[in-house]
Amino acid sequence: MVLSLLSVMLLSGYKFLSKKEELVTILPLPQVENKFKPQKIWSYYIGSNNGGGDFYSNLQPTVQNTRVFVANRYGLVKALDADSGKELWAKDLSIYTGCFLRNRPAQLSGGVTAVGNRIYVASELAKVYAMEAKCGSLAWEVLVAGETLSPPVVSDGVILIHTSNGMLQALNEADGALKWTVNLEAKMLNIRGGSTPTTACGTAIVGSDNGLVSAVMLNIGQIIWQQRISQTGGVTEIARINDVQATPVVVNGYVYALAYNGNLAALDLFSGKLMWSREIGSFTNMLVENGIIYLVDQNDRVIAVDAKNGITSWYQSALLHRNLTSPVLNKDSIVIGDSGGYLHWINIDDGRLVAQKKIASALLVTPLFDGDKIIVQATNGEVHAIIR
Repeated sequence: MVLSLLSVMLLSGYKFLSKKEELVTILPLPQVENKFKPQKIWSYYIGSNNGGGDFYSNLQPTVQNTRVFVANRYGLVKALDADSGKELWAKDLSIYTGCFLRNRPAQLSGGVTAVGNRIYVASELAKVYAMEAKCGSLAWEVLVAGETLSPPVVSDGVILIHTSNGMLQALNEADGALKWTVNLEAKMLNIRGGSTPTTACGTAIVGSDNGLVSAVMLNIGQIIWQQRISQTGGVTEIARINDVQATPVVVNGYVYALAYNGNLAALDLFSGKLMWSREIGSFTNMLVENGIIYLVDQNDRVIAVDAKNGITSWYQSALLHRNLTSPVLNKDSIVIGDSGGYLHWINIDDGRLVAQKKIASALLVTPLFDGDKIIVQATNGEVHAIIR
């Protein structure tokens, strides 16, 4: 029952508070005097992310050179011209059923990753696909250890896949052959998703459902160190969730990691030693730029933190409970989307809201930057390009 309730809350556009376990609704839109006027320059419809059902997949587009690669849960993968939004090619990965009914959805979920001449995407059906970036032809597909809800990560000739049942696997970039598997463990009750690994100095750094951050050698799959940044606590099942869902960030020999119902922590890259931590919980990704960590906490408070010591520089509370995306940098602002379909620009120096624009019905995936353009994919399958 608790697991079902948690799934409903996360998939229906609500967030829950770590201390009170009470549902909250979206707050009214704050009134902002725009310092500039964002403009939509093109739009494209790829098809709903829910693949014809009621389930939302956290699929995020990616940009490489002059192309935007997008996908939806049903199995459509497309390349668009980044300047015009014109379709360049399309590939349908849905599963052929051999009957007159529509093919079964491929249930794509693990984002889209573009590296070199190929793009990669994963699915809830435990499949990983490699496609040629130039034309969309399928290079290979393989089964992995479980459903994959985070994007594939390519580094040093391997493709890292973090499955929702706690497995970190490395596939050969050329043909998808399995090189190694590490069991990072998974709890019965957790937030649906998975930490996307980050790589540095020949290691993969990844969070897991048990409050741990792990460093794994890329060449052989051996765990070098593990550090706990979140303890199990509370009297209810929801209060005891301590997943490290956010992607760790590595800067200047430090690993910055963030847990739900846990801490924001700075770790030494080579030993995993805890350098500092403070009680901030979240499951969205953080941004680290010029010595400042920008993040969105569990209640959708936007916070800027000094990366040296974890001290708060500023915070912005006008967007509480609007189900914010992870922040990204755009010139002198960070940009965040919300479930009401708005993009918000926040000044990086003092946290002031400096602009907002209605884009679509709901924005739940992190905005993407391509030069001076912001690319966003809405839950209804619309892809938009916006300039300031």
